Amino acid sequence: MKSLSYSFLFVVLSFFSCGSQGTGESSGSNEKTKSETPISVVNQDFMANKGIGPVKSLTLGALDEAIAAEGKTLFDGYCVACHNPTEKLIGPAPKGILERRSPEWIMNMILNPMEMTEKDPVAKKQLEEANGVPMISMGLTEEQARKILEYFRTL
Repeated sequence: MKSLSYSFLFVVLSFFSCGSQGTGESSGSNEKTKSETPISVVNQDFMANKGIGPVKSLTLGALDEAIAAEGKTLFDGYCVACHNPTEKLIGPAPKGILERRSPEWIMNMILNPMEMTEKDPVAKKQLEEANGVPMISMGLTEEQARKILEYFRTL
C-alpha cells in the first residue's frame, strides 16, 4: 500500500513539475501575478504619457542642488501629510518616480490632480490603489512644482 501511495505521489509531483519549465512561457500561476502588478510597473511607454495639464514639455538638465533643497522644503510643507519620500503612505512614494513617470506627468499630477485622476488612465489606477483618496490641489505654481520635481531627483 505504501509503495502505491509513493508511486501516486511521484506521478502527481512529476505532472506539476512539467509544464513551462525552460520554455520561457508563463505558467498559470504567473497570470495572477500579472493582474496584480502595481501601477508603477504597468507595461506602457511611460515617457509618452505627459499627463493632462499645463506642462507639455520639460527637459531635465543637470541636477540643481539648491533648487532641490527648495523643493524638499516645499515637499515637507505641502506633501508629507500623504506622501513619505521613500515608502507608500496614503499616496505613492516619490523615490524612483522618474523611472516610472515622465517629468511632465509628475508636474501635471502636482498641478492638476483632479483632472488627472478623472481622465488619465495611470492616475485613475493610482487613485484606486489609494483606496479612492484623491490627491488634492495644493495651489502650487509651476515653479514650485518644478522645485519639488528637482527634489524627487535626489531621492
